[in-house]
Order: sequence, then C-alpha cells, then structure tokens
Amino acid sequence: MHTIGSTLLDRLYKLGLRHIFGIPGDYVLSLYQLIEQSPIQHIGTTREDCAGYAADAYARINGIGGACVTYCVGGLNVVNAVACAYAERSPVVLLSGSPGLSERVRNPLLHHMVRDFTTQKEVFEKITVAAVILDDPLTAEREIDRALAALLHYKRPVYFEIPRDLVHTPIHIATSRPSFAPDLSDPAALSEAVTEVREMLAIVERPVLLVGAEVHRFHMQDDLAQFIERMNIPVASTLLGKSVIREDHPLFIGVYGGLIGHDEVQHFVNEADCLVMLGSILTDLEDLDPQSPVMQAGRTVHATADAVTIKHHRYEGVYFEDFVRALIAAPMPRFPGRALPVCEGALPEVPAVQSPASLRGLFSHLETLLDEKTLVIADIGESLFAGADLRVRRRSEFMSPAYYTTMGFAVPAAVGAGFADSALRPIVLVGDGAFQMTGSELSTCVRYGQIPIVIILNNRGYSTEREILDGPFNDVHEWHYEKICDLVGGGVSHRVSTHGDLIQALEAAFSDQTRMHVLNVILNPADRSAAMMRLAHRLAKRVAARGL
Repeated sequence: MHTIGSTLLDRLYKLGLRHIFGIPGDYVLSLYQLIEQSPIQHIGTTREDCAGYAADAYARINGIGGACVTYCVGGLNVVNAVACAYAERSPVVLLSGSPGLSERVRNPLLHHMVRDFTTQKEVFEKITVAAVILDDPLTAEREIDRALAALLHYKRPVYFEIPRDLVHTPIHIATSRPSFAPDLSDPAALSEAVTEVREMLAIVERPVLLVGAEVHRFHMQDDLAQFIERMNIPVASTLLGKSVIREDHPLFIGVYGGLIGHDEVQHFVNEADCLVMLGSILTDLEDLDPQSPVMQAGRTVHATADAVTIKHHRYEGVYFEDFVRALIAAPMPRFPGRALPVCEGALPEVPAVQSPASLRGLFSHLETLLDEKTLVIADIGESLFAGADLRVRRRSEFMSPAYYTTMGFAVPAAVGAGFADSALRPIVLVGDGAFQMTGSELSTCVRYGQIPIVIILNNRGYSTEREILDGPFNDVHEWHYEKICDLVGGGVSHRVSTHGDLIQALEAAFSDQTRMHVLNVILNPADRSAAMMRLAHRLAKRVAARGL
C-alpha cells in the first residue's frame, strides 16, 4: 500500500537520498517511523540547524540532501541553514510534520504554534523553490513530483510538510517511475545564444572563463575541463566555486574575488576582452570592476540557473544546463598560449619548531598534506580567507559557505560530507567563535564513527570583525578545546602552541585512520593571513572612496 509518507520517501530514495539528518518531535514521529522502515538511514544531530548544514554539505557532494524536523520549534530553528542552501544553490529537501487536520477543528491553541497553522510554510516559501503541504491524498503525488522537479531544475531547497494524521493515508500511485525531467530550452533561442557567444569569441584575443559553484551542482566539471583545454582559455574560479576546476590545472589562474583575490588574478580577469561567467554568483566578494575594459565594452556572458545573459540582453527560455552543454558541444576558436599570472611569489619561510603557532605556518604545512582523499571544509573568517589561498589539487576538494557566510557551518558540514562520501576525510577549518556555535556535532561524529580532522583557530574572538571595527564585543570566552574529546566520549585532542606542536599533531591526525582528531591551535589574536590583509586594505579603500 502506498501512503503519502511512503511515497515521498520512495521518491527521495530514487533520487539518491541515502541518509537524512534531523531531530524527532511529536508532530513528526510517524514520519520518523517510516524512515526507520525505509532504506534511508536517519542520522541524529544535536540541533536542527546542524541537521540543515549537514544536509547541505551532503547535497553538495551527493546531488540531493535531506533533513527531517518537527513543527515550528524544529522547522524555524533550521531556517538559517535552509537560507544558506538557497543562497548557494544546494538541493536540500526539508521534511516537517505538523498538527493533524483532525486536531485543527475550531482553531485550538496547540503547542509549537506561532501564529496560525500555515506560518511555518509561509516562512519557507521565501527560501525554497517549492513549499508544499501534503494535506490532500488526491494531489499528494503530483505535488511531490512538482516540488522535486523544481529542486533538480534550480538546485535549490524544497519544503514538504505533512500533517501527522495524514502520513499513513493511502494514495493511488499513477506511476512507480516518476519523471523529473526539467523543461527543455527553446531550441531557436538556445542556438542563437550559442552562436552569439561563438561570434564574440571569434573577434577577441584575451578571453577568460570564470566558473562558479553551479558548474559543480550540475555535475559538469569534467566536460567543462575538456572545453577549457580545447579552447586553451585561462580559467579562474569564484570563491564559492573554489576547486570546481582542479587548481593544479595548467590553465587555472586562481580564485577571483573582488575583496580577497590576489592582485595578479584580479588584474588578469579585469583586463580580459571577453569574460565568460558560468555558474558564477556575483557578490561583493566576487565584485567585478565596472570600469574594467570588458565591462565597459559589454563583452560578457553570464549564465546561472536563474538567467542566461549575453552582453546587455537576457535570453528567455534558455536554461543553464542546456546552455553550458551546448557551448561545450559547439565548435569554438582555440586561442594561442599566453603568460598567466603567478601568485605564489617567494616560498614562505618555514617557521622554527619552537616558534609560536601561526596562520602562515599552519596553512603552508597543511597544504603539503592534502591529497585526493581529503576534503577541506572552511568556516567563515580566517578559516575561509586563509583557506582561499590553499592550493588544493583535487576537483571539488574545498567547501565553504563563501557567499552566505554563515558561521557554524563547517563542523556539521563534516558530518554530512562524511556520509555523502566515506572515501573522503574532512579537514575542518573553524574559528573558535564558530566552533562554539555548532561544535557539539563532534558528538555526532563519535556516535557514527566518523573521523574528521578538526582544526580550531583559537584567537579568542571574531578576527574579521576585529579588522573592520575592533572592540571587546568581538571577544569570546576561551574554552579548553583540547578536552572536547573527553566530553563527547571519543577522538583525540591536541593543544598546539608552537609550530613543532602543529607538525606533530597533524602527523598524528593524518596517520590515524580510525579516530577523529581535534587540534586547539593557539594563535596570537593579532595574527592575520595575507588574504585578510587584502580584504582589509580593499575595504578601507572602498569606504574612503564612498566617504563612509
């Protein structure tokens, strides 16, 4: 017998969902019972927002992720994580229970309610591409398939709510093999768009390709790499799209970021005579110079899941995936080789073993340890800014909420990543402030036998905010992070005060494939990465120019 709940779970399993993260509650217990009976494994987290971050990371690797929470007190607690997934194009499915229809007679005041019975759904309508209450067995199957088609088309979250007395309601299934095929692009408009790009490229000499996270979301990295090599075109990535293209690729020039990118990369991209941006979400961190020749001449292509724009006009009826695949398949000019920017400069001096631990020493040594089996997950602050300069060598080896920039992402994301691909070992970079928000998920790692290496940048506060406007409000209380593994009942902790301590702790962590390791790296609060200094310098210039 097919029910509303079993049909939804069956559809999710067919799309590749094998794990779902969350915390139970009375309004969702019937759905949890179905999950336990299904081939989808429930992973219990310590907080609902952590379930959302874990589902987001799982989706970025697996292609679809899921979280299941109770009504309002659970659902509204996961709003920020779903907002992050929406902003950064991550296909997360959020499941929630709600009061049964039979309980709503005469509008009683039931526990967990905020305003009325539709409040939670109305909130999620703002941060999903489809928000559905499955309260009618006659339309439930169609609504499920409609929402999941939107998830696949836009690579953004969807929301399902099931009143608890309808979870086991039987429904008639029209087909056991649903089709989630997205709408196809208009053939004439698609052909015209590709022709216009080819004609643009035929008359330029210094084109640059700027790739972003959506290339990864639509699984086009390998095809795009061949396209780059066929055209011999230099390629940069956005910060959010870091490692979409292998960073040891001979045509890769670096991360382009308006506030943190290397000057050499910024100049090279801004001086292009044609800029093709594919899947790139342009934000203040990837700010294009409006006075650059390429912007002044209008020789730009910008394609995302939201729109395809060439020069100064937008192509209606042309969808991102179709457009990129058509570009890859089309005959394009091949460009002569040219000198590419070199950002490394002199190799950093190796600190003495007795010298205090530092960001420079940490990141220069960590870079030598990364391989095809590691995944760097960077939280916000110096974790991201210093991490942006890491030269990762494997495709899709770096993950961070680099656009939405929510703190507390990295530790729960390591849980999701660990279940999405057990062959990868997460290397978590997290500041002490962010760790204090969601570090409780280390207990989830121990519970399920996961073995991330968690590096806590302990500088006693919020370093990015200190750089913008310092004050005691940026300080955090110092924990004894080296005792955290005793608290959660598993793993190995290290207190790192010197560069020698750092080398020994990382060697122990990387050589141990059976346990989680947590490094409490004691840093000078005034220590700053080169990327943070670039950010501060450019912010200061921007503020001065605007007279703020």
